[in-house]
Amino acid sequence: MWILAGRSWWRGRALAARVTGAACRVLPRPRPSRCRGAAADSRNLDRLYSSAESKEKVDMSRFPVENIRNFGIIAHVDHGKSTLADRLLELTGTIDKTKNNKQVLDKLQVERERGITVKAQTASLFYNCEGKQYLLNLIDTPGHVDFSYEVSRSLSACQGVLLVVDANEGIQAQTVANFFLAFEAQLSVIPVINKISAKLGTNVETVLQAIIERIPPPKVHRKNPLRALVFDSTFDQYRGVIANVALFDGMVSKGDKIVSAHTQKTYEVNEVGVLNPNEQPTPKLYAGQVGYLIAGMKDVTEAQIGDTLYLHKQPVEPLPGFKSAKPMVFAGMYPVDQSEYNNLKSAIEKLTLNDSSVTVHRDSSLALGAGWRLGFLGLLHMEVFNQRLEQEYNASVILTTPTVPYKAVLSSAKLIKEYREKEITIINPAQFPDKSKVTEYLEPVVLGTIITPDEYTGKIMMLCQARRAIQKNMVFIDQNRVMLKYLFPLNEIVVDFYDSLKSLSSGYASFDYEDAGYQTAELVKMDILLNGNTVEELVTVVHKDKAYSIGKAICERLKDSLPRQLFEIAIQASIGSKIIARETVKAYRKNVLAKCYGGDITRKMKLLKRQAEGKKKMRKIGNVEVPKDAFIKVLKTQSDK
Repeated sequence: MWILAGRSWWRGRALAARVTGAACRVLPRPRPSRCRGAAADSRNLDRLYSSAESKEKVDMSRFPVENIRNFGIIAHVDHGKSTLADRLLELTGTIDKTKNNKQVLDKLQVERERGITVKAQTASLFYNCEGKQYLLNLIDTPGHVDFSYEVSRSLSACQGVLLVVDANEGIQAQTVANFFLAFEAQLSVIPVINKISAKLGTNVETVLQAIIERIPPPKVHRKNPLRALVFDSTFDQYRGVIANVALFDGMVSKGDKIVSAHTQKTYEVNEVGVLNPNEQPTPKLYAGQVGYLIAGMKDVTEAQIGDTLYLHKQPVEPLPGFKSAKPMVFAGMYPVDQSEYNNLKSAIEKLTLNDSSVTVHRDSSLALGAGWRLGFLGLLHMEVFNQRLEQEYNASVILTTPTVPYKAVLSSAKLIKEYREKEITIINPAQFPDKSKVTEYLEPVVLGTIITPDEYTGKIMMLCQARRAIQKNMVFIDQNRVMLKYLFPLNEIVVDFYDSLKSLSSGYASFDYEDAGYQTAELVKMDILLNGNTVEELVTVVHKDKAYSIGKAICERLKDSLPRQLFEIAIQASIGSKIIARETVKAYRKNVLAKCYGGDITRKMKLLKRQAEGKKKMRKIGNVEVPKDAFIKVLKTQSDK
């Protein structure tokens, strides 16, 4: 893999990554005169291929393999990936140069609202250099750690990446993580330094020349039978599955019959084309090119990310595909109204087709009905998924408090034989094993990086200590900013840590984290009881030192949320048989003494005793039904944890 490292936005001088074993050297800046004039003179020629108004299909056979460059853009969050992509689209004539060109490839509403990239997007650029027409396939990738699976998939269709580095902040943790995904692909890495400003458009053209000169063409064979990798896909209710494919061998055209290596089903190709950046049909796609394919797949289960497509009666060796994503956060999802269950099921299936890193398992609840337990790569990933369900499918859901995957080391050979492993993973708190069955509990930890103005350092350090974090490092980046590194229990940051951090720092602090394995912890399962009956939806796993405060807070919120009954309701938080917190919802009480205007006191006592006996009997036979709006109030994130 070839890495082009450039300056982001307008910030100072560029920094180069020092990577052990990689050939890192500063190469001379490409001569701007070689292609810049040609690009300007050939803008009209580019329009013939790239304009959305063009009625003729692009002839992709005009691009031999040696004139193809497939590359992605890697950077930290808010370091200018999308801005650089906008400038590249403008310079190649793919889009008109206007002031409104901001985040052109960020097509989702959630991306526009949050100002971040959450979904990798592809665009084919046509660029004329020294009289040759080049096909540059650009993939703009997310920068947040929660969407690293998007990055790893994108690299499968690339031979190189642009590494965008903030000259002031240096290379962030997630940038390095994405950078080393290139090594996992067992590809060579050669950094190149360019000083550019994507925001101002300064020296961006030198990046295009460097892409052509430094990134190799794909190693493919067009004479071999078709072998295409599905690295992404979306669902259209009229056309079915739209698969983004990278062709490693052969070619494909409309009317071809293709076979899925995963399902062994045969399909007829209805349309092929490139993204420019919108869909543009082409007669054929050839090996080395990246585009889309529509083949009448109407069921979302038929399109698997990492699947290999080949021509009917011409089987090939399937491509390796992708490793499964490892969820870091789990939450229950239920429809607000059970009559919407099938609609929500369909929406989740279609959305997971577009975001295959989400794991889905069926679940059910006595109070909330049928639903699912979903696994996400992080809290932001969960929030974005929920937001996309609402915006793209008009789905209303109840999302339970997110939990993390704990581990337990079993204590006896009998239990190990029963579970078929010594160390088990628990994703549902209701299934948390008793202390008598295990030797130790393990909780996931992450290495968090906080960058903040130094005036907020004290408050942030106190916040981290309150979340059981262990300080690992503290470095002054410059005179005004500090970088703090802490080892956090994942459970302590998964709900509201980011909001608290932003509040303490007036919005100036940034936070990122990476997986750091597991550590031993004193964990307990806390049950919530209503009149002695456990409410399974509110069972939670907490650290022993925080059990009382969390249990009391849940009981108080339940007291405010539950409607009063004709009998008293006892709300209790318990660890095993020990009650650690209690609140009481008083019963409605009729004034049975209203008709007594004096007389013997024994008459009044008799009436009160009879009422008390009736309340006691009613409490035994009465059921406490927790309304859904009460669950929503209790389960929703609090800012004062």
